[in-house]
Amino acid sequence: MATLTLPKNSRITGQGQAYKADGAARSRTFRIYRWNPDSGENPRYDTFELDLDQTGPMVLDALIKIKNEIDPTLTFRRSCREGICGSCSMNINGKNGLACTTAIEDLKGEVRITPLPHMEVIKDLVPDFTHFYAQYASIRPWLQTVSTEPSGKERLQSPEQRAKLDGLYECILCACCSTSCPSYWWNSDKFLGPAILLQAYRWLADSRDEMTGERLDELEDPFRLYRCHTIMNCANVCPKGLSPAKAIAEIKKMAAERA
Repeated sequence: MATLTLPKNSRITGQGQAYKADGAARSRTFRIYRWNPDSGENPRYDTFELDLDQTGPMVLDALIKIKNEIDPTLTFRRSCREGICGSCSMNINGKNGLACTTAIEDLKGEVRITPLPHMEVIKDLVPDFTHFYAQYASIRPWLQTVSTEPSGKERLQSPEQRAKLDGLYECILCACCSTSCPSYWWNSDKFLGPAILLQAYRWLADSRDEMTGERLDELEDPFRLYRCHTIMNCANVCPKGLSPAKAIAEIKKMAAERA
């Protein structure tokens, strides 16, 4: 029988703190994962009760209010607040999503917020994206050409060719899909995961790219591509409504058709 050993300081056993919103007519409790690597202590949950009449409508608004007015040590990423940058991706009530586009009123009961699953945690709600970005760089996410056309010449597309990129270019690399994928949890050292494979297909589908064969050669591997088992968690959690599973199926189809 296999024996699994958790890393040191990985169990949530720390003594959490609780903050109350005295006199609030409408309140909601936020239970937030906290971990400081410099303290040497195990992670903990802190609970913050907020007055919803004094808080913005989104989960990110609640986090900003907590940081600005209650606990300035709370650490999380955020930038655009418009669902474009992907910075504030985290797990909210058991589902990956963007804090800036998740409405508090859509969540039931106590709101539990943790970092994206599977990734190493830098501090509190901030995961380490180093490996994820290295995988993204490995697919060479830019146009590659072999033609000798003069530099600066336009590479035109028909409306039909351009339409093939819809549902692909909108990916914001928030990693919500990859970190919800069980296959990625167990094989992330070799399996590229939903987000990176969707990005890979974005360049395979681009009529201006001239390295299709070489791209497929690098993807056609038992682990890099074929660890996808169509679980569909990726499509379920994508905050942009994309379907990485469909993109992966198209890559497999392209590989099969050229065999």
